[in-house]
Amino acid sequence: MHSVLSRFTSAYSCLILSIALLIGAALLFVVSSDAKIDPATAAAIWDLDGNGKDSSGKNVNGNDVGNPKGEQGIVGKALRFDGKKDGLKFPDSGDINVTNGPWTNRTIVAFFNSDNVKIKDRKQTIYEEGGRTRGLVLYVFDGKVYVGGWNRAEYNWPGAWPSADVESKRWYHVALVIRDAKDKVEKDKFEMWLDGKLIAQEKGGQLHNHGDDIGIGYVNQNTVFHDEDGSGTDIHHFEGLIDEVAVYGAALEKADFEQLASVLAVEPQDKFTTTWGKIKSQRLK
Repeated sequence: MHSVLSRFTSAYSCLILSIALLIGAALLFVVSSDAKIDPATAAAIWDLDGNGKDSSGKNVNGNDVGNPKGEQGIVGKALRFDGKKDGLKFPDSGDINVTNGPWTNRTIVAFFNSDNVKIKDRKQTIYEEGGRTRGLVLYVFDGKVYVGGWNRAEYNWPGAWPSADVESKRWYHVALVIRDAKDKVEKDKFEMWLDGKLIAQEKGGQLHNHGDDIGIGYVNQNTVFHDEDGSGTDIHHFEGLIDEVAVYGAALEKADFEQLASVLAVEPQDKFTTTWGKIKSQRLK
């Protein structure tokens, strides 16, 4: 009798444990699949479907510099930049660079596909805002993708430029984050994400208003790279494709980045648009 009772107790315990594991897995799925980006925090969303129109409703619409062309991208169309004259320039925006700062939380995301990541005679600018005193930038140089941030007035954040290795002719999803920053330099306030994974956390702080212009595909008006280069206008052009660039006045979370980068794993190409459409519909709920 004791042996039978022991076997029954053991079996019952295993059943309870199995149910608990199933419930836990279900809860994990619900949490991970419920990532939603609050559209109210969007400062601009540039789908780059052949143009620089802002789909966020904030009307931060870009004007062509040179002749960037629409081509098949990671999500529908993207814009191809020739590395010489092409870019998109944008007007000042209260939610991005003037009026509404300082920003204690900020996220910038972008898909990119560089024709040649090994180029050394210039930086390949994906996105930039601000100037030599305060700003943010994403770019490719000598086999790496960098994200940078600095605020060299007010509380003197000299800047951070984490990087990661990348390859030519391959799509990537890159992001920078300022997270819960204050008016002082603190550790782990500036982040780099690549393909849904956290690459680096470095010292950083909040971003104050900054007047120099905004650009995609080139430096519109001044920036700062890891080697202190970046002074000037209409320089450091990107060569390749850029798609789905967005700026948020919030610090996105791991589940958000995983979801945004999930289209990189979708095959074949004709499924990209369907997958991204579902993500966008969740983002805009």
